[in-house]
Amino acid sequence: MALLGAFLSPGTVAPANAAGGDDHVLVLGRISDDPKAHYEQLKPLLDYVVPRMRDVGITEGRILMARDAQQMISYLRRGRVDWVTETAGTAMRLQDRAGARPLLLTERGGVGRYHGVFFVRRDSGLETLQDLKGRAVAFQNTASTSAYFAPAVELLDAGQRLEILLSPMDRPAPDSVGYVFARTELNISAWVHKRLVDAGVVSSLDWNDVRRIPPSFRNDFRIIHETPEYPRALEMVRGDLAPEVEARLREVLLQAANDPQAREAMRLFFRTTAFLPVDPDSRRALEHLRQGVGRVREQVE
Repeated sequence: MALLGAFLSPGTVAPANAAGGDDHVLVLGRISDDPKAHYEQLKPLLDYVVPRMRDVGITEGRILMARDAQQMISYLRRGRVDWVTETAGTAMRLQDRAGARPLLLTERGGVGRYHGVFFVRRDSGLETLQDLKGRAVAFQNTASTSAYFAPAVELLDAGQRLEILLSPMDRPAPDSVGYVFARTELNISAWVHKRLVDAGVVSSLDWNDVRRIPPSFRNDFRIIHETPEYPRALEMVRGDLAPEVEARLREVLLQAANDPQAREAMRLFFRTTAFLPVDPDSRRALEHLRQGVGRVREQVE
């Protein structure tokens, strides 16, 4: 009960029945395993946006957390959430399953695109994705674009069959690639370094971050494959959001990077440095990822 109270405490997140059916309310959603921390990251930007949307009837903002993608899909389908911020892989799942639409790309820390990096020990003898058959790979978690969805698609495209492992100590069948979730980038690098798994995958940003790939580890690693680039994050809206509300939200967010009053709110909003239009190259990358996420759900999970 204490945990439930913390999750739904007044002023922290809106209860499920508080959203939907209120045309004057803009509901910002987030899939979260830490609602309190994420609330503090989301609320300042919502407070910035809402007063600038009064001309389209928006006078109040609320935040609604979902425990997982399936719950967010339900919220979007029922009109309980209007706007969701997510990484590209999960965003494409929301598009497929709930009819959500990309509103804008999100640039974080000055970076708008990234990719996944497959790496192994230098002394492993592994050179290509084909060499991973019968071997174990460490992904991050089921929500990661660069360290799960994108590399899983690359393995499927290479003709590999994927098999989930019980732990890093488990081994796959000789004709498949085993995978295990390590949760953190530091765990991934440590497991590869200690030979608990044969290969790991991290984002191109994490590959260059000494906090996640320590130099003492990285000196023993080499890259064997890199995935295509994808947008780092997206702002999504529900498919039936009023056109005038969607248009005004897009306009406010696009202008935010040039407004000093938005600077701190954007920094708290996952270190966002700009919101950008969805350009044709990004649309093509997202469509490729959308199809890939469907294949992973169908063939792997």
